[in-house]
Amino acid sequence: MPALPTTLDGYEVWFLTGSQHLYGPETLEQVAQQSRTIADTLGGQVPVRVVWKPVLTDADAIRRTALEANADDRVIGLIAWMHTFSPAKMWIGGLTALQKPLLHLHTQANVELPWGDIDFDFMNLNQAAHGDREFGYIETRLQVPRTTVVGHVSDPAVTARVEVWQRAAAGRAAARTLKLARFGDNMRFVAVTEGDKTEAEIRFGMQVNTWGVNDLAERVAQASDADVDALVAEYDERYDVVPALRADGERRQSLRDGAAIELALRSFLEEGGFGAFTTNFEDLGALTQLPGLAVQRLMAEGYGFGAEGDWKTAALVRVANVMGAGLPGGASLMEDYTYDLTPGSELILGAHMLEVSPSLTTSRPSLEIHPLGIGGREDPVRLVFDTDPGPAVVVALSDMRDRFRLTANVVDVVAPSAPLPKLPVGRAVWKPRPDFRTSATAWLTAGAAHHTVMTTAVGVEVWEDFATMTETELLVIDESTTLRAFQDQVRWNSAYYRLARGI
Repeated sequence: MPALPTTLDGYEVWFLTGSQHLYGPETLEQVAQQSRTIADTLGGQVPVRVVWKPVLTDADAIRRTALEANADDRVIGLIAWMHTFSPAKMWIGGLTALQKPLLHLHTQANVELPWGDIDFDFMNLNQAAHGDREFGYIETRLQVPRTTVVGHVSDPAVTARVEVWQRAAAGRAAARTLKLARFGDNMRFVAVTEGDKTEAEIRFGMQVNTWGVNDLAERVAQASDADVDALVAEYDERYDVVPALRADGERRQSLRDGAAIELALRSFLEEGGFGAFTTNFEDLGALTQLPGLAVQRLMAEGYGFGAEGDWKTAALVRVANVMGAGLPGGASLMEDYTYDLTPGSELILGAHMLEVSPSLTTSRPSLEIHPLGIGGREDPVRLVFDTDPGPAVVVALSDMRDRFRLTANVVDVVAPSAPLPKLPVGRAVWKPRPDFRTSATAWLTAGAAHHTVMTTAVGVEVWEDFATMTETELLVIDESTTLRAFQDQVRWNSAYYRLARGI
């Protein structure tokens, strides 16, 4: 079993209901009963546990609840609903103290109105349309980042939207606790893989630090024959191993070297509590080959990874893995490599030297060995496969000097137009939305990175919520994007984020 938890188990969100003492104890008892029913109904439809909290009727209780949520690592966010009218000044202390994501659920206890029975007792009890507007005002007045979801919890569209928010909140929680190990520095002379690691810890919570690659190489040398034997046997069972790497093959030792690298990486990451890591082909120390197979398998288990020292992408892969926990599909380092520019049928071919996660395919990968051509080491072992067709999102994180910028492109992965027998890596072919020309122009306009995370498990809405929670700029390229509007957004955002940060 993987030592790194990549699951939504253990997380919880608290369900808060606002009211006041004006309505009397009988009404408050009904509020409590109905809000508990709403919370229970919602909790039965979403992946993260929903914990109902007693109805909040005064400022001190609201503030204390926010502080308790801040201090509880299990709590990844709060859901708030004003069943009745809850005067908004009571919420100022709690909202200003809150450090966890907030979802404002604009709902009510009943679906249909009992038209013939409505009296003012009913109106006093069922006035979320009134109370939530008061709450929305104070959220906006205080500039509280939040997601607003409107509708009854019996509506699948409502619970699906709450699930999206929960997954984004889990991604934020993963970032807040992430320890990332860089083996060596980033690739020489490359700009976009640089970044402000201190600001990243302030903004996202991630700890990014560096170790010498020979710290890893020492562990490779310590791998026991018995552990290598067991891991190679697992490879033989799980993958289509090419003859040269089989038990009687002439390159079997290369596979054993790859297994020793995986054992070393795994032990280093587990002992240090790391959730993501980077390597760099320019700095391999005493390693016999660039880690390929090991990286692919660790990403598939939930670890984040960035090539060439790209710690920002490594963090994104980890966040995406957590956000997609339990869903079909996966997340992986990806890179736009080359294009098919056939007019009207343009495609992007994405890959990397070795490190694409097999979580992007349901097929059985082939385990192969080939020359790499760079890095100056022995031929590395790697898994070869095509990414499954279907919708996906590619997301990049760039340091824009005064802020971080997320850029996301919604894409459709397709089967390669022809076999790729001479490209022995994990790879993906996709059509970007809305079209190739608009997508590529917008991506370049955004200054977005060439390394991305590709996720086939979660959609762009999760990234939108994640950006809101972390107060990070997000530029989305999708089927509704036009270049004129996108270019205007980039210009306006530059002014907005500088003003929002203050002098």
